[in-house]
Amino acid sequence: MPTPSKIPMPFPADASPSRRGGERSEPIPSGGLASGAPVPAPALPLPTTEVPSTAQRRRFTAEYKLGVVREAEACRAAGEVGALLRRERLYSSLLSSWRVQHKRGAIAALSDVRRGRKPLSKEVRENQRLRQELAQVLQRLQHAELVIEVQKKVSELLGIPLSPPPRAGLDS
Repeated sequence: MPTPSKIPMPFPADASPSRRGGERSEPIPSGGLASGAPVPAPALPLPTTEVPSTAQRRRFTAEYKLGVVREAEACRAAGEVGALLRRERLYSSLLSSWRVQHKRGAIAALSDVRRGRKPLSKEVRENQRLRQELAQVLQRLQHAELVIEVQKKVSELLGIPLSPPPRAGLDS
C-alpha cells in the first residue's frame, strides 16, 4: 500500500486549486457574498418540485385529437411531425392510434371512451336492490322461525300449553 506521500495529487500539495473569476456562476469559495456585493432581493416563491402522489392521466378531446391528426397529415418536410409531437408533448404511438381511429370514422371514433363498467339501467339497479332486500327479509324470517322453535321447546319443558294461532276465514 502506498504511503500518503506517494499518492499522486492533481495539483501540488502546497497550492490549493484556484478558480478564475467570471468563468462560473458559482458562489465564492468562502461560501459568502463578495464584499460590497448587494444582497439579492427575495425572489418569487419557487414552484414545488415534488412529484404528486397519484399521477393524473392526460385526457384529450375528440376535437384536439382530430386537429393533431390533420396537422400531422399536413406536415411535408422531414422532421415536421417530430417537431409537432415534441411541441404537443405526445408520443408517436398516440398519433398512430389516433390516425387509425380517424380512418374508422373521424370524430365519432376519436370521441372520449370511458373506461370501466358501463352504467346500469334503472331496471337492473332496482332488481339488484329488491334482491338484496329479499335476502335481508329471508334472513330475518329464519331468525324468527328459530326463536319460535326455541319458544315451543321451552313451553314443552315447562308444561305450558301453547294456544294455536287463530285461523282467519276457516271457521265454518
